[in-house]
Amino acid sequence: MSMIRDLRAVVRPSSRVSLRKDTGTSYDATRAPGTPSAVVDCAVYRDGARVQSPGPLSPQEAMRLVRRDGGFVWIGLHEPTEAEFAGIAGEFGLHPLAVEDAVQAHQRPKLERYDDSLFTVFKTIHYVEHDRLTANSEVVETGEVMCFTGRDFFITVRHGGQGSLRALRHRLQDDPELLAKGPSAVLHAIADHVVDGYIAVADAVQDDIDEVETEVFSPGRRGGVSRGVDSARIYQLKREVLEFKRAVAPLLRPMQLLSERPMRLIDPDIQKYFRDVADHLARVQEQVLGFDELLNSILQANLAQASVAQNEDMRKITAWAAIIAVPTMVCGVYGMNFQYMPELHWRYGYPVIMGITAALCLGIHRSLKRNGWL
Repeated sequence: MSMIRDLRAVVRPSSRVSLRKDTGTSYDATRAPGTPSAVVDCAVYRDGARVQSPGPLSPQEAMRLVRRDGGFVWIGLHEPTEAEFAGIAGEFGLHPLAVEDAVQAHQRPKLERYDDSLFTVFKTIHYVEHDRLTANSEVVETGEVMCFTGRDFFITVRHGGQGSLRALRHRLQDDPELLAKGPSAVLHAIADHVVDGYIAVADAVQDDIDEVETEVFSPGRRGGVSRGVDSARIYQLKREVLEFKRAVAPLLRPMQLLSERPMRLIDPDIQKYFRDVADHLARVQEQVLGFDELLNSILQANLAQASVAQNEDMRKITAWAAIIAVPTMVCGVYGMNFQYMPELHWRYGYPVIMGITAALCLGIHRSLKRNGWL
């Protein structure tokens, strides 16, 4: 089927999404009277096309159209309050536990099945551009997209300042054959969009790790030991990778379930494409786990180098202390002010003692340098 062949091109226009933060708002400029302020967009889709209406639809009006003429409604919300979401939850019969999770956010990625709907939680990841990684750099920002998938409705609840789905909605609307498959096609498109974001962020984080690794093992060293690499930078990057891992790892099992287990709310033609999403997600998970292990090795190597550098400094300090001990001893002996001391009144006593002292210091210096202490 041509729609299935073109599915990947529609929902994945590029293998790498933009890493720049979307500063534009995703809210509609106009809303229907009485529409909750958290509603970003509300539309009815029938036979793969968006049903045109004289003005913006409220969720209740959209659902009445669907029940009367068929199709499905797609409602997008951004950080709704409990009061704003209560009416929509009652209209679509959403489970109270899922509603509570959607409103409060900060949920672990998961897939939950209820009687007439699926509740899916995605963690969105955004790479924060920075000129140079520091101990306080924020590398990734996280957001959340909660999806309620029903027979004739699809509801997205988005948390965070990034991860807008407006561009994705427009791309789907340009492919009516795909949208005709119903809410499950939208769920797949969002999952694919989120995982593509993971791939792009993973590539960017890889560049940061390569930069830190290069600095730790760079040839610009003193005495063979790298200096000037702040361990706090490595630790901060490790914390950001941990945040990334928390978003990626729990999502793999839900994607595998969507691709392997038949579900009456998921179109069979769409279900097979969740396998592709799961494969890409598994690759990203392996990459993120590799990041964690590599950063552990880099941190340990940096700490070991710091210890070696300290030992090197202590050896040099000890070597110079040994050299200085010779004139200190001689000066100490001849500074006791006794009247009867050898060479005190000898004409050549001073240059002889200074010469012997200098020779001893030079000998000690050459010996220590030959043994690698200086």
